Amino acid sequence: MEELIRMLDSALVNVLKIVVAGLCGGLIGLEREKDQKPAGIRTQMLVAIGSAMFMVVSLSVGSDFRVDPSRIAAQVVTGIGFLGAGAIIRERGSVRGMTTAASIWVVAAIGLTIGAGLFLEGVVITMLTYLILGWLHRQIES
Repeated sequence: MEELIRMLDSALVNVLKIVVAGLCGGLIGLEREKDQKPAGIRTQMLVAIGSAMFMVVSLSVGSDFRVDPSRIAAQVVTGIGFLGAGAIIRERGSVRGMTTAASIWVVAAIGLTIGAGLFLEGVVITMLTYLILGWLHRQIES
């Protein structure tokens, strides 16, 4: 019975990690959507949730089978790099989409951070990113 309770507790914590990561990604996506930029709320939420889930699975597999859990996280970083590269457009001598690509990259990092159980760090990174994308952007524009 104790084993079942421990498993349920662990599962609830993992679900909480994924939900919190999704909310953090959603906040950043909301800011992007507000400015009518690509990679809005749905994209950012999916990146955060996916990254958190990869980290949760990585940590679970790592502890069960004694493998290095950082290997899956490293592959998330590589995969997100390709996704971000797709957001960058070069046209008529200018480059667009760098901030969108960077926001996708940061949201993946937030998902991995929260998926690793570092809730406070993930929320702080989310707030800092939100300020950079919103408040700081508006200060520079005015």
